[in-house]
Amino acid sequence: MTTTDAAGETLAASVAPSADPGPSGVPTMFDVARLAGVSHQTVSRVLNDLSGVRASTRERVEKAIADLNYTPSPAARAMAKRRSGSIGLLQAGRPDYGPSNAALGFNEAARGAGYTVSQASMRDLDADTLTQEAHRLVLQRVEAIVLIAGEREAVEVLGGIDVGVPLVTVASEHAAGMHRVSIDQYAGARLATEHLIGLGHREIRHVVGPAESMDAAERRRGWNDALLAAGLPVIPPIEGDWLAAGGYAAGLALVDDEAATAVFVGNDQMALGVLHAFRDAGVQVPGDVSIVGFDDIPEAAHFAPPLTTMRQDFDALGRDVMATVVDVLGQAATAPVDRVPELIERASTAAPRTSPESR
Repeated sequence: MTTTDAAGETLAASVAPSADPGPSGVPTMFDVARLAGVSHQTVSRVLNDLSGVRASTRERVEKAIADLNYTPSPAARAMAKRRSGSIGLLQAGRPDYGPSNAALGFNEAARGAGYTVSQASMRDLDADTLTQEAHRLVLQRVEAIVLIAGEREAVEVLGGIDVGVPLVTVASEHAAGMHRVSIDQYAGARLATEHLIGLGHREIRHVVGPAESMDAAERRRGWNDALLAAGLPVIPPIEGDWLAAGGYAAGLALVDDEAATAVFVGNDQMALGVLHAFRDAGVQVPGDVSIVGFDDIPEAAHFAPPLTTMRQDFDALGRDVMATVVDVLGQAATAPVDRVPELIERASTAAPRTSPESR
């Protein structure tokens, strides 16, 4: 965790300093930051001789550099000092609705701010490829790199690379070494679950996204905490994969759960599969079971029945990312607000049936 003092310097949380380099044995900017007791952004400002760093802090960072015999990448330092008007964008993972639209929102905001975007995409996350693409973007003289990826491994990999330019990511979990922007997935999941509780449901199941997904973990946590706060039972969720086919398989499993009167599904695509499975099994929605999704994809209003879901403003998220980039680069910008998904009520939710036997 970092804090900011009265002079605007970013300070590291109070931890015991250590001069030991990372597992590779080669000291990094993050090792320097840890030893000096500051953030890696402050180390970068010292390395690039930028203003806004107290003399005492600068001396402490310079001593840590000397003690560790740290040598920054000459290419990265040279690139960081030059304004290129270009931002790098890395996308890793399937081109799902949310990440794709956040990337579009970011591109539009970047153009509006007078920046070009150099982009690299990979369908499957590979640490070596992600690292190579980050270094390639630095060689193209980008002023900052933005990462849009749902898997926490991508954040961990990029956050551990010493590229010499600011790193900004869309991440719903902590992102060490990076500036983080997000929509509050936890709050959205709580709202979805509380909507079902408010309708009178007491047995509410969850179809969760992939284990490696940060958003899936936060949505599961929100569902879990909402049930606990209401004193309701928490049954282990059914694992899904963000895809409609995975939702269909989950729906078939839920057909045999006669106690359940409602399901919070981790995204709209899986909710479509659950609806399909229920229809095939003769389970009425919302007569027998209510369903809430997440994302509000354009097709959600046309599901049968139209889907109650949590709407995320991905265009605004993209603008928040660019505002953070501009702020990090030292220009005037409006700080991103804390965004919470909006409940969109449609026909897939209603008060529960009178008794489980009525299904």
